[in-house]
Amino acid sequence: MYGQNENRIAESEFSSEKIDLTNCDRELIHIPGAIQPHGVLLVLAEPDLRIVQISNNARAFLAREPEELLNQPLESCLDPQQVQLLQERRLQPDLEALNPLQITVHSTPQPEIFDGIIHRIGTRLILELEPFNPQIENPFSNFYHLMRSSTAVLQRARDLPILSQAAADLVRELTGFDRVMIYKFHPDWHGEVIAEAKREGLEPFLGLHYPASDIPQQARELYRHNWLRLIANVAYQPAALLSVDNPGPLDLSGSVLRSVSPMHIQYLKNMGVGASMSISILKNQQLWGLISCHHATERYVPYITRAACEFLGQILSLQIAAREELADNMYEMEVKTKQSILLDLLLQTERVEDVLQAQSERILQLVEAQGVAIYLADRYLASGKVPDQATGLRLLEWVRPQLHAEEFFATNALATLWEEGESIKEIASGVLVISISALQNSYLLWFRPEIIQQVTWGGDPEKPMQSDQQGIILHPRTSFAAWSQTVQRTATAWKRCEIEAALSLRSAIVDRVLRSLLLHRNEELASLNERLEESNQELDSFAYIVSHDLKEPLRGISNYVSILEEDYHDQLDETGIARLTTLTRLSARMGELIDALLHYSRVGRVELAFVQTDLNEVVQRSLEMVRGRIEEDSVQVHLIEPLPTIRCDRIRVGEIFSNLISNAIKYNDKPAKEIEIGALPEEEQDGMRRVTLYVRDNGIGIREKYFDSIFRIFKRLHGRDTFGGGTGAGLTIVKRIVERHSGNIWVESEPGRGSTFYFTLVER
Repeated sequence: MYGQNENRIAESEFSSEKIDLTNCDRELIHIPGAIQPHGVLLVLAEPDLRIVQISNNARAFLAREPEELLNQPLESCLDPQQVQLLQERRLQPDLEALNPLQITVHSTPQPEIFDGIIHRIGTRLILELEPFNPQIENPFSNFYHLMRSSTAVLQRARDLPILSQAAADLVRELTGFDRVMIYKFHPDWHGEVIAEAKREGLEPFLGLHYPASDIPQQARELYRHNWLRLIANVAYQPAALLSVDNPGPLDLSGSVLRSVSPMHIQYLKNMGVGASMSISILKNQQLWGLISCHHATERYVPYITRAACEFLGQILSLQIAAREELADNMYEMEVKTKQSILLDLLLQTERVEDVLQAQSERILQLVEAQGVAIYLADRYLASGKVPDQATGLRLLEWVRPQLHAEEFFATNALATLWEEGESIKEIASGVLVISISALQNSYLLWFRPEIIQQVTWGGDPEKPMQSDQQGIILHPRTSFAAWSQTVQRTATAWKRCEIEAALSLRSAIVDRVLRSLLLHRNEELASLNERLEESNQELDSFAYIVSHDLKEPLRGISNYVSILEEDYHDQLDETGIARLTTLTRLSARMGELIDALLHYSRVGRVELAFVQTDLNEVVQRSLEMVRGRIEEDSVQVHLIEPLPTIRCDRIRVGEIFSNLISNAIKYNDKPAKEIEIGALPEEEQDGMRRVTLYVRDNGIGIREKYFDSIFRIFKRLHGRDTFGGGTGAGLTIVKRIVERHSGNIWVESEPGRGSTFYFTLVER
């Protein structure tokens, strides 16, 4: 690639894979090993600023052969005063704010002034020199007035089309490019030209769409990190980098002169472009679009003008983000208003089915759907435009496996995922499915119809590349003629706030069903009912199963047992009495499961009280609660002090320790039982403090295949009455409390040698 000179970066240090459109998304465009030749690049070793790499076009700018300058101090081509200035400036924390530096080179026949642009990569200081344009008088004063007036223009724009057009006009006025486009990325990363300012006589590109392959992923990532990229001459010959000791490819991601992918150069040539410039448009640190500039011939844009364009790009980014977020917030408020009305109606009605049937129109409007189907065990309710019940059931059978990991399933192109979706695309191209209870086959389904669109592409999107006669892919397409495509089998995409509203409705349904259960429970569960009433907003789907499956059977069993005992006691033999006893015991067992389930649900909904907490005191209180069992079993407890102090919910964290300590005692068959409680070294990441605590025992241990399942609700590894019995909900509750502290819990164990339960608490 760059010859065999021993001072040059060897070709083998780059990917040996030939780049074409089958693999250009893997091209290492950040390490091209060369720059564009309208400037010179020097890589300086700090702190002495020795030249360790230099572009091979140095003679054109510095009047010295690049080989002569390698391994020489910077003074070999710059005045000592300027080197001293650079030494001082390089120590500043924000190098970008210093750019451009005015650098005068005296080694040339006539002193030449350059814009010096510096940045740092690793331990190297990068200095790039571009010719200074003396025709720009008082550039910083002009920059201020220009930016002030341009900002005012953008702020006056009423909507996105006007804003985008104003930005395109301003950039074209600033730079003189033949064409300036505002290019917006869609969710699938294909682009659309939403505004355009162009020279008279040029074919318009406004409204054209371009496939995502035109700007591959790694290029989009560079645009996300660099506000501006200039290609002054598409026909340029790259200037290779020479180095002292062949250190390997230099990351030029932050370089203003970085050479461009040959595939992109070919793409521009195919478009008839002689020079281009791109300015990033970012929203929440993500790439929203580009200000794309094209010129038919070579066009160099001075650094100060590029800085003005970059500033305009930043202002445009802020304006777009603010307007879109305002629109999103207004729509979200509208959705929440609809949601609030539905939740109020659910709270006021005894039977959930009555609300769902009577308020089907509101349920439709909640997520802007045109059809809704509700499956509640053996009941089916529908409103609006929906598939027939049988097709809906087959759709559920297909969706159900995908709901195991998520609480919802959403698509706006069902026919592309499900074979039968083609037959219902007119009414159900968009589908949103919320699981109420998978075990009870209870679901909410919303449907959106197909929206047929005519999209005009800049060239055939199905053929983004050209092949030779043998079909081998060689280079980007050469045709950019308008190509009309009918987009079918697609509905309006579901917004995040709509999905959240649907999930809230699901929680409210579960909430309402459990509330009905609590109102009809006997006196024994009254206190639990009061606690649940206080935080009855977001119940887990298990609570729905409790109310729908266990309420009536449990009451029936209890009633029939009482009747049999009272009316037929004298007529029953020992076998009959034993069976009644079994029924009574099973009813009590079911009551325990309901209690555990409600506790689990409440832990997920109760508002946590975060206070500064000494964990040593929490552990001591937890030990006091099981002091009798500790003394009875002669358990040796080792508290590795001091435990840290952290902001947490001390009551819930106490529940974690109590549960883990109780299990450590319960599941231990050793004559000498031991428990160790301690903490690992703290970690801090992204401004968050992470504390890891553990409870270790020398008990029976756990097989590795059960490490995950022990945290599932009602999962016991032993018989119901062995090791003191229990519901199997304790570790599930512990896991939920830990997760609500933004932490996680895991176990390390070996059968017969004990277990160690680790959990983390995160302090933000």
